[in-house]
Order: sequence, then structure tokens, then C-alpha cells
Amino acid sequence: MKKVIIWALVLALTLALGAGALADGSLDAIIEKGYFILGLDDSFPPMGFRNDDNEIVGFDIDLATEVCARLGIELRLQPIEWAAKEMELDAGNIDCIWNGMSRTPGREEAMTLSMNYMNNEIVLLVNNPEYSVKEDLAGKSVAVQTGSFAEEVLLDYEDFADFRASLKEIPSFPDYVTAILDLQNGSIDAIAIDLVVANFRIASLGDDSLFTIDNLEDDLYCIGFRKADVALCDAVNQILKDMAADGALDAICTEWFGANISLITAD
Repeated sequence: MKKVIIWALVLALTLALGAGALADGSLDAIIEKGYFILGLDDSFPPMGFRNDDNEIVGFDIDLATEVCARLGIELRLQPIEWAAKEMELDAGNIDCIWNGMSRTPGREEAMTLSMNYMNNEIVLLVNNPEYSVKEDLAGKSVAVQTGSFAEEVLLDYEDFADFRASLKEIPSFPDYVTAILDLQNGSIDAIAIDLVVANFRIASLGDDSLFTIDNLEDDLYCIGFRKADVALCDAVNQILKDMAADGALDAICTEWFGANISLITAD
């Protein structure tokens, strides 16, 4: 009976998305195997991270849990090295990258990306009151997370060539948790970081010395699927829109951020 209900849902999604929705077979394959593997950096609060009980929780986890519940399948969480995310996806080890992933031209070329679901900013996290703008960091160390959009902005964007040249070094860390520890102990001077992550860490650490400066770049979050998995991406997009329509998205946003800050709207 459960499989009949699931396939009825698939049929409903097909009708909602159009006749070609199942053409590539990616949604069929997920429904058939009965689970959906979400790849994430498990140290990226509040999107996906480990709580005090070592459970992986977060805003993106709650969104994906609801999406999978509506598809009638199991959500499986697979921590990955963020710098290897595209390789893990292409190898079939995960079914998507869903963890505050930024939309970039390179990722648009390499993957099928969902609609944008949240607006973020890349900022500088510091703990020295002498710093108020990025120019104050000349001759200092500004860290990045390996494989992050912040790293791409700082290392590759022409608009930041002068700022980049002014720095002493740009060390790379596997995750922001480690980078923040080094900032607190004085090993580095600043971190280029997602604003939502910085705000969450500041609040959770209770460290009044930490604060953010400058908006280096606007940053749109999306979900990454294999290039061929258009039907799966379309189905997830439609369910997220349904969640916006029936209030589930608002409830999840409010739980994590105190308000609905999502970009998703109902059709």
C-alpha cells in the first residue's frame, strides 16, 4: 500500500511539473531505492552541523527531512569534505549537495541547481575593534574555508585584487569551526565567511569579541544535483513551493531564524 501511495505522489508531481518531468529517470530511481542521500559539511551551522549529542541537525536538514517525508522516502545524511563535494556527487556517493551551497557560474555549469532558497552575504569575521572595513586588514591574515564561495571570492574575483594583494596570507581551513578557534587564539586576523554562519557562531559561542564587517559579496543558496538529474531537482523544487504554500516552510524558517527569510514562494 505504501508503494502505491508513493507512486500516486510521483504521478501528481509529474502532472504538476509537466509531461517531461520523469524523462531522465532520476526521480524514479530515488523513489525505487527508497532513500535520498544528502551530502553536507557537518560543521556548517545553522544549515547542517552536529549538536551536543553528536546528531546532525540544521535548517537544511529540516527542509530535506520534510521533502523526503512528502516523497515517502528515507533521508540519509552523508558528511563529506566540502572541497570534494562535486566529486562525491558525480561518483554517485550522494544524491545532492544541500548545505548552504552558493550559486556560482562554475557550479551552474557542473551541476543542475535548484531555485535559490536563501539570500546570504560573504562578510569578514574579526575580533579586533581596530578593524571596521576590509582595508584595515592590510598586512594581516584572512582565512577561508577550502572549496567555499568565500574562498572563490577572495582568491579569484577581480574586484578584490587590490585587497587580496594587500594581505599577508590567505590560509585555508577544512571547516569554519577550526578557523574560528584560530581567530579566537590569535593565529589569524579575520575569516571570510557566510553571514548566517558567522551570526550563528557568535550567538552560540557567547564571545562578545566576535563581530562582522563589510559585505564582500551577495550569496544565493541553492541545492546541487547531478547534471542529468533534472527531474529530481524539479520535484524537490515543487515540494519546496508546496511547503511555502501550506506554511511548513515558514514554520521551519521561524524555528531557526525567528522569521521566514526564505526566497521560496508558492506558485
